[in-house]
Amino acid sequence: MHTDVLILRALRAGGVNGASGALLAKELGVSRAAVWNRIEELRRFGYDIEASPHAGYVLRASPDVLHGEDLLARLGPVRSIGRDIRVFAETTSTNDVVEKLARDGVAEGIVVFAESQTKGRGRLGRTWLSPAGQGLWCSVLLRPRLAPQAATQLTVITAVAVARAIEKHTGLRPGIKWPNDIVFGDRKAAGILLELGAELDHIRHVILGIGLDVNLRSADLPEELRDVVTSLSEQAGEPIDRPGLATALIQELDTVYTRFLAGDFHELSDEWMRRCVTLGRRVTLHVGDRIVAGRAEALDDEGALLLRTEHGRLERVVGGDVILEK
Repeated sequence: MHTDVLILRALRAGGVNGASGALLAKELGVSRAAVWNRIEELRRFGYDIEASPHAGYVLRASPDVLHGEDLLARLGPVRSIGRDIRVFAETTSTNDVVEKLARDGVAEGIVVFAESQTKGRGRLGRTWLSPAGQGLWCSVLLRPRLAPQAATQLTVITAVAVARAIEKHTGLRPGIKWPNDIVFGDRKAAGILLELGAELDHIRHVILGIGLDVNLRSADLPEELRDVVTSLSEQAGEPIDRPGLATALIQELDTVYTRFLAGDFHELSDEWMRRCVTLGRRVTLHVGDRIVAGRAEALDDEGALLLRTEHGRLERVVGGDVILEK
């Protein structure tokens, strides 16, 4: 494990009592001078680390930047998701980065963050606004042993993980709007984009893209989006600590994915339904060139929406744009 991960983990574990430079050097198998050099590098990165002859090194404050080593230090052990974390200052799209990693044969569980995206994308080829330092723009590589038609389940469990992470870290309670939005009322705070590499009978890999508006301000949005998009800071009335939220997000993703692989999809889909703002409502769905209206009733076993049409027929819908009737 990288030296900075171990140092940051020790600093966080030590709290106000600090971490001894001598003990750090012994545990890492390096000189005290080498520990000092890494401390100095962390300070240049923005960490406020106090050196005391009695307490050793004490972490007083962390920067509001995404730092892969610090996220690994905060996380501790994970089962699948978060074993490897990479952060880019800027990229076209984190999904693009993970797509290349998938083709290169990288194992599942890697998480890629970008502080900003120049070509962030949402569903149906739409653009996702991704300004620097104001959100969590990330993608996860998964390699589940699933048939392609079961991939919808991954969107369901991801929505549960995102909602849990927001609630755990901020105290806010978002809703889930089918098929892939995290909302507060009628305004969207996060979206999920699932991209597959698949054969007819099995999935080669899944790229799970998440865009979460954390400290985005209304002034940063085009005027036409200000009534339909929100951010966590706007909902909370104060800035949100992004590294802490990123840690909570990875932990929840790892937890729900582990449960999913163990066969607990029904329990997770029950939670999705409890959080969902779509079920029980009359909706209009745009599915390709079709428009379907009716009452959203439930999810099926594969995560598709069951819609009771105006003619009384129960229709299964895998994807589409949904408009909730007032």
